[in-house]
Formats: sequence, C-alpha cells, structure tokens
Amino acid sequence: MNEAIKLARRAAQLEEAPVGCVIVRENKIVGRGFNLRETGKNALNHAELIAIRDACKTLGGWRLCGCDLYVTLEPCPMCAGAMINARIENVYFGAFDPKAGACGSVVNLFDLPFNHKPRVTGGVSEPECAGLLSDFFANLRKGRNL
Repeated sequence: MNEAIKLARRAAQLEEAPVGCVIVRENKIVGRGFNLRETGKNALNHAELIAIRDACKTLGGWRLCGCDLYVTLEPCPMCAGAMINARIENVYFGAFDPKAGACGSVVNLFDLPFNHKPRVTGGVSEPECAGLLSDFFANLRKGRNL
C-alpha cells in the first residue's frame, strides 16, 4: 500500500484526485497507475485501469491470476468490474467511498454471481489514504473559493 500511496501523491502533484494503485504478483510490483482523468481528459483513466493495463503488458496477457491489487480508494463499479474480468485474486483498498464504492460501501460487486470473485479487504492504511483525499479536496475548494 505504501507504493500506492506514493503514486497517489504523484497524482495530487498533477492536480488529479490522489488515487494510486499497484498490482503485485509473487511479491513483485507488475503494474502501477494513478489517477489521470483530468490530465488525459478521459473518464476511463482511473488508477486501477491504468495499473491493470500496465500489469497485462508486463505479464503478457489479460488474465491476472495470482495478482493482488492495492489501491488507496475503494474501487468504483467500472474498476471493480475490470478486476473481475482480469481475474485479480485479492483487492486491498485504503479509504472507503460512501458515494461510489463498489466493494461494500454502496454495493459489493464481488458478492454478485460473476464467474470470478476477488477477495476484498478495506481500510488498509485508511487514515493516510483518507487524509490524502480530504486534504486534496479541501485545498481544491479553497483554490476555487467554493
């Protein structure tokens, strides 16, 4: 999770929501990503999707069996669906997302009868992950005089 937090900080430096993600197989990082929606002007540029793409390239295939995903914010439905399709084994996330979280907060997509069910653990390094997000959005509101 520490590496995902570092990536989240990189996103914040680019004025992106601070979400970072790493994918690990056999104790080695095989995929990295951080939020790039604003920079890329693309709704699909979530940290998890970028990390999945990177891991697929590194490993040479779309099946990420035996891989664990660490992300600083609870995945949304789009990202949770990608994790199911990529066959991610375990998902570890930091901050819960009561507005869009699809791993228990709003819904748990992993509980539905899909062909693959990643195991999920939430609240990993939650104070630090949640703090990055709350500080970022507080500073954003100040800068925009909201």
